Amino acid sequence: MVILGIIGGGQLGMMIAKAARGLQVKTHLFCTEDGSPASKFAAKTIVAQYDDKEALQEFAEGVDFITYEFENIPPETIRFLRLFKPVHPDEKLLEISQDRVVEKSYLNSLDIPTTRWAEVESRDDVVAAMQSWSVNECIIKTARLGYDGKGQFRVSLDSEQSFSNIPFGEQRLIAEDILAYDAEISMIIARDEYLNSYTYGPIRNEHDNGILRHSHYPAGQSEEINKKALGYIEKLANALDTRGVLTLEMFVMNDGRLLANEIAPRVHNSGHLTIEAAQVSQFENHVRCVCDMDVMDPAPIKKSKMENLLGREIRDTAHYMGKSNIFVHNYGKGEPRDGRKMGHVTTIEDVMDAPEEIKRSTL
Repeated sequence: MVILGIIGGGQLGMMIAKAARGLQVKTHLFCTEDGSPASKFAAKTIVAQYDDKEALQEFAEGVDFITYEFENIPPETIRFLRLFKPVHPDEKLLEISQDRVVEKSYLNSLDIPTTRWAEVESRDDVVAAMQSWSVNECIIKTARLGYDGKGQFRVSLDSEQSFSNIPFGEQRLIAEDILAYDAEISMIIARDEYLNSYTYGPIRNEHDNGILRHSHYPAGQSEEINKKALGYIEKLANALDTRGVLTLEMFVMNDGRLLANEIAPRVHNSGHLTIEAAQVSQFENHVRCVCDMDVMDPAPIKKSKMENLLGREIRDTAHYMGKSNIFVHNYGKGEPRDGRKMGHVTTIEDVMDAPEEIKRSTL
């Protein structure tokens, strides 16, 4: 039996492990904490730190392939594991996606447009960037480790106080122009070792305080936007020569432009709805791609929406029960803290076929 090693024990790892079971693939887990959601579905769990080479070697020698479920893993860890077994995606994608400055630079080098941005080290740098963009406000973000709206600061030339909490000199920072966009969408691609790929999306996403709350398929965008989104994700996957699932988040502007926001080198929260909405979910296709199996066509894809359950919302799901088109997923986490993703609900609305040029590409 094939054994897949998963780095990380959160809900994404849990859903990868569950999909692997359906393919008769056993999973081993490497994570830094006991009692993770994914550990309930793994045949073996090793709890250690990412610089523990002895534990990493034990993990690698017990599996056939390795993947990861989130991007905040030291690239050095992936390089070490690749001495023993194939790791997909590799550390190059991690290095790009972990740093917003590197990420924006890489996207722009591929002629994938983004918002205007500048690396900044001081208040004067921020002011200079805003003046060059002819704006009065912008967003300052930490280049690394920001997630779900963390590490972000809105600043204004009219408010000196707005600059007071920015960690100048402590962390690498990026200034980004504030966008007035119509929608945020994500495009997910699954690509196998034979360079064949299928895509999911675009999927329209709605956020609240920087946290994804709802995702909708189809995204309700124009055919022109759909084709642009497909072109960008294909170009990115080709350039990276990636294996497995890769996600690109994008902004749809009111003037028809499509701007890339972030790269996620993994299965994505917006793709949770593919578990019930697609013939083959993003999680199954990820397992297929990283374990030397053929990627599979996810279509037909059903019209659907997904809602993240945050904090104590996980305790109030009784009204969803007994409905054949509603599916509740509880991640089995402990404390339901405010803003913590505890589960999700997917509602299937009807069945539709995605346009052929959107749902499939062969690279």
